[in-house]
Amino acid sequence: MNLSGNTVVITGGASGIGLALAERFIHAGNQVIICGRREEKLAEAKAKFPELHTRVCDLSEEREREALYQWVRENFPQTNLLINNAGIQQRVSLLEPNRDWTYYQQEIKINLEAPIHLSMLFMPLLSANKNATIINISSGLAFTPGAFAPIYSATKAALHSFSMSLRHQVSKSNIEVIEVAPPAVNTDLGGPGLHTFGVPLDEFADAVFQGLRNGNQEIGYGTSEKALRMSRDEIDKAFHQMNNRR
Repeated sequence: MNLSGNTVVITGGASGIGLALAERFIHAGNQVIICGRREEKLAEAKAKFPELHTRVCDLSEEREREALYQWVRENFPQTNLLINNAGIQQRVSLLEPNRDWTYYQQEIKINLEAPIHLSMLFMPLLSANKNATIINISSGLAFTPGAFAPIYSATKAALHSFSMSLRHQVSKSNIEVIEVAPPAVNTDLGGPGLHTFGVPLDEFADAVFQGLRNGNQEIGYGTSEKALRMSRDEIDKAFHQMNNRR
């Protein structure tokens, strides 16, 4: 993919990995649109990077995903890069669920349903533009699940599978599909302070851009880079090591 001259849509782009990628795409000479649920966070992002275009959107809602696509199609018809980054992580006890199903369902809607739906919605627009790319942000937990976040891990594993199928289906088109699998990164995913042990955000975002420059279709970093190529025995060992520490 080209790293400059694109029009980029980034979901969940007001903070964390999404905003870090937005910053790098801006500096590389791209037009960047970000969307998110919280208007105040979008305003903070735009204050920091005035070049950003912003859109409030709750990706758990089908009609809002459709409205996002229509707005992009009408205002940015040259869009050629979709980054499905939005995600939430919930620490869930399967033995003692203490919320109604709608709470748990949010994780599935945002992490899995939204990127699948948006990929399908944006397909006509991407097909019409040169150097089109879909980047799906999965997780190292797609390969070595975190038992502390079972729904999150399952959605990311499914997103990895979807990315492989999508890549195969568009292989004869102008659309490229790239999967980025972050390790634990120092962001507020899951709540403030839960990922302070993770790799620095800027370090990870720089590594992602290097992977894009290298033309990699799957990009990991640190532990997640290893997870992408683990055997089943290695996955089982890593799973028990990680989850028995908690």
